[in-house]
Amino acid sequence: MSLAKMKAKEPIEKGVCTLAHRRVLMVVTSHDQISPEHPTGIWLSEFSEPYTLFRNAGYEVTTASIAGGKAPVDPRSLQEPVDADTAAALKKLEATVPLRDVNTDEYDAIFLPGGHGTMYDLPGSQELARTLRSFHDTGRVIAAVCHGPAGLLGATLADGSPLVKGKRVTGFTNEEEQAAGFGQLMPFLLEDRLRELGATFVATPKWSDHVERDGRLITGQNPQSSVSTAQAVIDALDG
Repeated sequence: MSLAKMKAKEPIEKGVCTLAHRRVLMVVTSHDQISPEHPTGIWLSEFSEPYTLFRNAGYEVTTASIAGGKAPVDPRSLQEPVDADTAAALKKLEATVPLRDVNTDEYDAIFLPGGHGTMYDLPGSQELARTLRSFHDTGRVIAAVCHGPAGLLGATLADGSPLVKGKRVTGFTNEEEQAAGFGQLMPFLLEDRLRELGATFVATPKWSDHVERDGRLITGQNPQSSVSTAQAVIDALDG
């Protein structure tokens, strides 16, 4: 589904929180290489398409990263020419806020874009784990797309159980990782790790536009699912 087909929804009745009052925190990777021969980072469309959709919906969007500063973009995801929406998204990645400096209580939803960089720094971030638990415990929306669900792996609940345990989720599948040629290069396979933590992992044929929503937890399978995942966040907040 293209962004051109997605339209912002009208604000709801006066006296009720409108879409324009919504705030979304997008948290991206700071990790820039798999190996010296394989630079990595964010898969750009998984950030730029949701960012554009949220902004078009009237949301206030903050872009944070694990380390702060300029966030790396996987060069394989850069396409020329760059349109105005993509250029605006790239500008937001020039100076991200360190996650530790964000008052995360002020946001209605958190969104984790993918890219292979997420497989390295998101799972081990205690700050991200704490943030995700807070969003879960307060009933706020948690969303991730493609490799972004790697950020969910380190999050646990008050009883110590994984946040994803018993949840229906999706993400970049083993089949897609192998087809992309990175199966042997990754520190782990995302589908396997989510299953090991007790999640019900739902896979569809590779490169399908596929989103899973389990309560306030929303996950998308791959880059093709970026717009649909962001739209599911808007639907969850509007609902």
